[in-house]
Amino acid sequence: MEFGVFDHLDRGNVPLDVFYEMRLKIIELYDRSGFYGYHLAEHHATPLGMAPSPSIFLAAVAQRTKTLRFGPMVFALPLYHPLRLAEEICMLDQMSNGRLELGFGRGASPIEIDIFGQDPKDSQEIYLECLDIVMMALKNGHVDFQGKYFDLQDVPVALEPMQDPLPPVWYGIHAVDSAARAGAEGLNVISLDTAPETEAMLAAYKSSFNRFPSNKKNPKLGIGRFIIVGDTDHEALAIARRAYPNWHESFNYLFKYRGTRKPRHQRPAEFDAIAAQGRAVAGSIETVTEMLTKELQISGANYLVGQFVFGDISFGEAKKSVSLFADEVVPRLTGL
Repeated sequence: MEFGVFDHLDRGNVPLDVFYEMRLKIIELYDRSGFYGYHLAEHHATPLGMAPSPSIFLAAVAQRTKTLRFGPMVFALPLYHPLRLAEEICMLDQMSNGRLELGFGRGASPIEIDIFGQDPKDSQEIYLECLDIVMMALKNGHVDFQGKYFDLQDVPVALEPMQDPLPPVWYGIHAVDSAARAGAEGLNVISLDTAPETEAMLAAYKSSFNRFPSNKKNPKLGIGRFIIVGDTDHEALAIARRAYPNWHESFNYLFKYRGTRKPRHQRPAEFDAIAAQGRAVAGSIETVTEMLTKELQISGANYLVGQFVFGDISFGEAKKSVSLFADEVVPRLTGL
């Protein structure tokens, strides 16, 4: 069992310069506490994501940490020129001494694709072409590609990643068929769904993975949860019940602003409701340990990803919660 962090980097209630510095200090704590990885979301035109350029924020993470691995979850490929993105990936991997982890996707919100002038209906095709080009650039140091959206002929790539042949690749799973595809490719995965849903997806992943003897590595099969740890259940729940609705408002902001349908993967509006689904927990060391033990055993995950800072959680609240989790909860879960 290993442990990581997922972060929307949603806007809090402090000025942005203070916000970024506070979050970087918490990431330094993740590094000192022995977390495996820090996974950063990409969003645009919404307070849900204050890292619209993940590479910029992750470059700061690279300089403020020593062993923590990090990366996007995910780069929204339809919003990038793939050649430039491949160059940024090489820079980040070199600047971090080979600690970069890669996540690619087409983007969670059609609205965010649309505001950049792309037709969301084309996003899957653009994503696939971008992914082919990025992989070609990273593996071969050279690009020859002609597709519907990109035509790159005889392009040298003057940089290379430190990790050979490329950094580990991640994929977010929300369905059994996508989990099976990820398993066939031996990708690391993260689910944010319920434990029974995740169990079905990971079963499909493992079945597909086992069909390919070449997949000898041990991929990380992740499950993500909102987590707040306090001295008592009352203390932790008070923080979570206050902070979570702020996060939820940011989660729905752009959809309300545009007056369109709700997010594709909607979440309950109140913390107690999402906790009842098993996708969040706030409580004492004992309460959090008991709940997460059950979630991990049901899901079959081997990588627990905590969303520890969200909404208006303060630096002091986050520091205490993360420290209690790392010092007291992790040792109790490590042997699962």
